[in-house]
Amino acid sequence: MRHVFLALIMLFGATLAASAQTLQPIIQSHVEEIASPSRNSVGVALDDLVASGLPQVTDFLEQWVEKNVWQSGDGTFFIAAETDNVLTLTDIDTGEQRTAPAEGFTQLKPNGGVRRVIGTALVQFQLSDPDLTRRETAVASIARRPEAAQMAPLLASIDGETDAALKTRKIQLANLLSARFAQTPTDRIAAIDSLATDTSVEVRAVLNQILSTSSGVALSEPDSNTAAIIDPFLEPDVSYATLVEAGLAPARQTAAEIKGALEANIVDGRIGGLPLVQMDNPDARVAAYGALAADGKVPELITESARDAALSSHLFFELYDEPNPDITQAAENALASVETRVAAAQTVDLTLDALSLASIFFLAAIGLAITFGVMGVINMAHGEFIMMGAYTGYVVQLFIPNYTVSILVALPLAFAVTFAAGVVMERLVIRRLYHRPLETLLATFGISIALQQIAKNVFGTQARPLTSPDWLAGAWIVNDVIQISFIRIAIFVMALIFLALIIYILKRTRLGLEVRAVTQNPGMASSMGINPNRINMMTFGLGSGIAGIAGVAIGLYAKVTSEMGSDYIVQSFMTVVVGGVGNVWGTLAGAAMIGFGQKGIEWLNPSNTLAAQTYMILFVILFIQFRPKGIVALKGRAAGD
Repeated sequence: MRHVFLALIMLFGATLAASAQTLQPIIQSHVEEIASPSRNSVGVALDDLVASGLPQVTDFLEQWVEKNVWQSGDGTFFIAAETDNVLTLTDIDTGEQRTAPAEGFTQLKPNGGVRRVIGTALVQFQLSDPDLTRRETAVASIARRPEAAQMAPLLASIDGETDAALKTRKIQLANLLSARFAQTPTDRIAAIDSLATDTSVEVRAVLNQILSTSSGVALSEPDSNTAAIIDPFLEPDVSYATLVEAGLAPARQTAAEIKGALEANIVDGRIGGLPLVQMDNPDARVAAYGALAADGKVPELITESARDAALSSHLFFELYDEPNPDITQAAENALASVETRVAAAQTVDLTLDALSLASIFFLAAIGLAITFGVMGVINMAHGEFIMMGAYTGYVVQLFIPNYTVSILVALPLAFAVTFAAGVVMERLVIRRLYHRPLETLLATFGISIALQQIAKNVFGTQARPLTSPDWLAGAWIVNDVIQISFIRIAIFVMALIFLALIIYILKRTRLGLEVRAVTQNPGMASSMGINPNRINMMTFGLGSGIAGIAGVAIGLYAKVTSEMGSDYIVQSFMTVVVGGVGNVWGTLAGAAMIGFGQKGIEWLNPSNTLAAQTYMILFVILFIQFRPKGIVALKGRAAGD
């Protein structure tokens, strides 16, 4: 008998354990709340579902939000997918599937408000879900719609979080929620203080929400948390309208209302005892209206003096929506710290942008600096060598689909192509026009137009893609303020490499020695056995080749078109002239001045880049009036010229 009794107890316990792992009975106890939910009624059902702790709850809530839960005629709930009026039913507890006609089943369609309530409950499960994607989704959901109810489950999930990045994000989000929704002022202030070093947009938004204000007016200062006292006489008409809206003063009469009141009170050719013939006088109209008001026939006229008296007798203020002054003071201190850090970060970001722009100008101008400085040739076709280099990179990518390899091939090939083009141009045109600057300018300008037209005939007028490798995609992001694209970093590094390479060529090689000799004194260099014509040819080719490499680098960042050289020729000449003709260090200094100057002007007027370029040109014109030889003046022939 005892054995039978023990067996019955074990069977009963097993039955209870099985039922404890079953979700359907819990759902059935809230049929009405689940089948026809509202924001007020669904909370009871959700509390029981969450309290059960069953693993099936997460999937059920997700499917409920997605409107994939169906109810059969006998009241049983299923997860289902409909195809051609046939449902594929999945048992909520066992996961077993079967098919059935859609007739006889009702789809649950919770409205938007109910889905938000369900989503809040769902987050509690997702925050600790084994699937990292679900945990990230939950955290993103909290960030989009933060609520006080989400704070406790979020805090509870932090210690068990295994992903370092997500754990950091949870801590940050918990601080944001605590700053707004923590139970005690002490906890809120501690959370607010922890945000003082965070420059993210989210933190600034939360602090501004805590510091949100509303305007008010009263006879005396209120006992609430006052943000500021407003001077009503800064905008007296607006302030008086606030009084009227608050019911603290009568509305001022308009000119039309005064005219109508006067016309309605004409008696025997008089208004308020004054003859009609005097009504052309504004003072007479005011006097007539005042007489009518004294007799009680019209409301009292609100003059400017009456308006000012009403304003003086009331106090205008702004109140914090947050009633605790300690919390708002902590938020003000934290926001001031954040804004200081944001300003410093913006300065760093602007500096990085300026360095990036300066490196682009340096790459575009260094070849021109060499040819212009050594040969004194104003090459208006320099921009087209940049364009030729960019198109060389595009053609290489047509044959080599691996973007990393194609860029490595395109750089030396672009140098070879534009070097050869520069040598041909120097041999056929430039060498016949030495010491004739006007003819050289016109000839190279004509060559520029011809090269642009050739490019249009070959490649068309549409922009062609010069795609960067995947490892150059994206940007280096320090925080919400400081970020710079990897392509710009690569261009900056390339500019440094070219700076070192050119300095090495000019200082450590025979070609560089001969170039410097011809630059300083071509006659003496010729007497020492140096062929100036050969040096001019090699120098022009070198400058053109460098422009071709610059074209590949710029093409990764900007559009590749037949006119792209025109976008950089003006800045290139400005860079060379401002820096000092024919000097590498001068070109670097000129690029830095123009890059930083243009970015500074853009910061003052961010909506108009063209205006910044125009102002920069005007600045350069003024600069060379005071320092015509540039920042770094060159000695020798170029200086004499």
